[in-house]
Amino acid sequence: MIRKDMFLALFIIVAWGFNFIVMRWGLDELTPMMLGGLRFLVIGLIGCFFFARPNTPLIWCVCYALALNFGQFGFLFSAMSFGMPAGLASLVLQSQAIFTLLFAVLLLKETVRPYQVLAIGIAIGGLAVIGLDNDNTTMTAIGFGLTLAAGSSWALGNIVTKIISRKGYDANLNLIVWSSWVPPVPFFLCAYFIEGGDVMWSNIVNLNWKTLGTLAYLSIFATLAGYGLWNYLLSRYPAATVAPLTLGVPVVGLTSAQVFLSEAVSPMQWVGILIVLTGLMLNTFGGRWLRAISQRPL
Repeated sequence: MIRKDMFLALFIIVAWGFNFIVMRWGLDELTPMMLGGLRFLVIGLIGCFFFARPNTPLIWCVCYALALNFGQFGFLFSAMSFGMPAGLASLVLQSQAIFTLLFAVLLLKETVRPYQVLAIGIAIGGLAVIGLDNDNTTMTAIGFGLTLAAGSSWALGNIVTKIISRKGYDANLNLIVWSSWVPPVPFFLCAYFIEGGDVMWSNIVNLNWKTLGTLAYLSIFATLAGYGLWNYLLSRYPAATVAPLTLGVPVVGLTSAQVFLSEAVSPMQWVGILIVLTGLMLNTFGGRWLRAISQRPL
């Protein structure tokens, strides 16, 4: 990856890391489904004036939106409302790297090297340590499970993005903006049937500056800028190379959660965090390390 693209990846890491703090603030004001629906409605309303419609067929726009937007954030917002701490959510969501590798093999027939298999095993072990630890009573089993589901949805979105790019269609900001008209429909339907019409109306009439600021950050920085650059990287590099770059997101997320939300992480969960990061680092840099070793003179 060239230096310019590494700087773009760093911006994504910071924007998405602090994103979890903003999500927690947003869920203090809105229900999970309303936060998701309003987030993408804002993107669609604003973005359609500045970005042209993509050349991507409607079916692929819908697949992209349902996996990456509705699936990922529907599960993630629900997980956080069911007791998943923001800091740990930023780490567990990186299971997308594991799911992306698995889906890339199954659906795209990409090759996975032995060190990547080892990396997946290590990361899964770390997630198991985090999920099975009972010392941190703020994390619930359902919250942990829903966050894993969000990671798998993100991974499916990565695969759809790769397919769209391979077919020669737009996988850029145009796609992000115009596909944002899709997720508000399932989000608001879920809000109506799960939370009720009265709750939906209450969320709307009680919008305040904090809520509007939350929606602005989630829409502009986390979605338009973040996913625009993410799709750009996915279009230039293999999915197995790009997906693990987000291992820096939980570092920002965990640190920010301790500073702004006073969230605590148990000692055993810190062990799991280190194990997960080790697996993700091996997956990201393992090929480079092996090449360096093979080129070293005996």
